[in-house]
Amino acid sequence: MIDAFIALLAPWPIFYLLLGTALGIVIGAIPGLTASMLIALTLPLTFSMDASNAMTLLIGEYVGGISGGLIAATLLRMPGTPASIMTTLDGFPMAQQGRGERALGLGIAASFFGGLVSWGFLAVLSPPLANLALSFGPWEYFTLVLMALVMLASLSQGSMVKGLIAACLGMLFAMPGIDPSIGQLRLTFGFTDMTGGLSLLPVLIGTFAVSQIIKDVLSLDAPLPRVPVRGRAVVVGWRDLMRHLPNLARSSVIGTWIGILPGIGGNIAAMMAYATARQVSKTPEKFGTGHEPGVVAAETANNASIGGALIPLITMGIPGSVTEAILIGALIIHNLQPGPLLFATNPEVAYGVIASYLAANIVMVVMMLAAVSWIARVMYLPRAYLVSAILLFCVVGTFALNNRFFDVWVMLGFGVLGFCLERVKVPLGPFVIGFVLAPIAEEQFRAAMMSSAGNVLELFGRPFATSFLAVSLATLAWPFISEWRRKRVHHTRSPQ
Repeated sequence: MIDAFIALLAPWPIFYLLLGTALGIVIGAIPGLTASMLIALTLPLTFSMDASNAMTLLIGEYVGGISGGLIAATLLRMPGTPASIMTTLDGFPMAQQGRGERALGLGIAASFFGGLVSWGFLAVLSPPLANLALSFGPWEYFTLVLMALVMLASLSQGSMVKGLIAACLGMLFAMPGIDPSIGQLRLTFGFTDMTGGLSLLPVLIGTFAVSQIIKDVLSLDAPLPRVPVRGRAVVVGWRDLMRHLPNLARSSVIGTWIGILPGIGGNIAAMMAYATARQVSKTPEKFGTGHEPGVVAAETANNASIGGALIPLITMGIPGSVTEAILIGALIIHNLQPGPLLFATNPEVAYGVIASYLAANIVMVVMMLAAVSWIARVMYLPRAYLVSAILLFCVVGTFALNNRFFDVWVMLGFGVLGFCLERVKVPLGPFVIGFVLAPIAEEQFRAAMMSSAGNVLELFGRPFATSFLAVSLATLAWPFISEWRRKRVHHTRSPQ
């Protein structure tokens, strides 16, 4: 761990950390542009970089993107990122009351506090969990991936059925190419460009960046109200932090542990922390009217969820959210195996992620306190120019992957598909993570079947695999059980 921090002090890692965090804050502050979109766009730029430096850049973008979303949420009532949705409930009313700087200051401090607490969990839990995962075999990995997909589909926004459809659709698009077991082509439909399957990068950029561009083009004429921000007024004092300390600590733990669960993400973490703060408050009626604890709870939890989501990513290779799926794609692009072997084969990368997360939070709080008044002005740039420039980067980055225009068509196709899926309320998270995890699930399942000579019952003799399978089945059954119980209670209470 100490070696990772020492390596981070070299000139290039520091440069990438500063660049990534600054880009993340700026992109997060612009409504419609998200951290996932930024990370997907910069993946092509990391091809020639060292894997540790690439992850440092992407982690900085992740932290900056989530934290920067509070600026637009507070000043415009337009969440810069989905994780900032709850911040609008009290942040914007505070800005309308002339306390916008106060809301921004509390949000920045809360984001930093949440990041510190979740980093503590990340640093303490990751190595022992990775050692435990080293004892996993093919059955454990297959059921673990299955559990992640089921939980993601059932816990993501929208109905469980739509989440499962999205996950299955993503797995289907991962099937074309060469069958890893028998070496024969499948589902290529006679196209030679499909021999290697659909590349991860065009799918990611299309699904997140291009689909978002299509949505932005349809809302370019939306007016943005202007709220002035003075830099010095943003800084909050030590007494303010002490007054909100119980809320900060509680929301940090909630955000971290919800971040660990696959498929939930920072927006749900913020909602849970916000609801909890309201329940324990002596004045719950003030929430939603410009109440400081609401801003503190939301921003603490959404930033803490990042550290929580990184725990299953670097210990088991399981993405906790869409952004983690893109980070796994970054590791794969650099020929690294996500999961417990990362600590054994590439410890500099695994511990580098942990060190980069802490350093990115420190850089984030310094940058936002020093330059929030300037960053706020970026929100008012003409969005038509931003969208055009981003689309250009999408095309160039995708073409540079294999120097073929087929990847550009794949990117554009998945952009339209992603836009259509969101229009019909089908979540993109299960779709992308299904695409990323399908090859892993197939490989582990076939290895398990070969090692057991086709005996599926061997699965039930392995405690961890059985536990993961039981959680998957319980997750699938729980909505139906809840609905049955609700109808039963309603039937018993209804007059005869």
